Amino acid sequence: MPAFTSPPNPHAFHALVWDIVLQIPSGRVATYGQIGALIPPPDGMPLKDYDAFRARWVGGAMAACPDDVPWWRVINAQGKISLRPGAEEQRARLEAEGIEFDERGRVDTKKYKWQAPDKLLYRS
Repeated sequence: MPAFTSPPNPHAFHALVWDIVLQIPSGRVATYGQIGALIPPPDGMPLKDYDAFRARWVGGAMAACPDDVPWWRVINAQGKISLRPGAEEQRARLEAEGIEFDERGRVDTKKYKWQAPDKLLYRS
């Protein structure tokens, strides 16, 4: 498998990620992989390769997101907050929006997962 450490056009990919995250309403969450699945693979990249890297690329976009993007609404596939600086703030923001965590620190994604509309609205 090729080692795609970043998207071929990081600026464009990040902008798509942020546009999607801006559409997640208060009280809902999305996973890194879920967001990546909403973005088509870059031209010439096989889908199986994209599937292997999309969640990581979304994570990179979230680490660099502008202040107006609700970064705290993006969690990992296990329903947990990824361990990193800001994890406590992320949990506090989610709880302030009414999202509950179980005893293992997980969000019930069946209850709180955002369902993307069929047609996403992009700024571009």
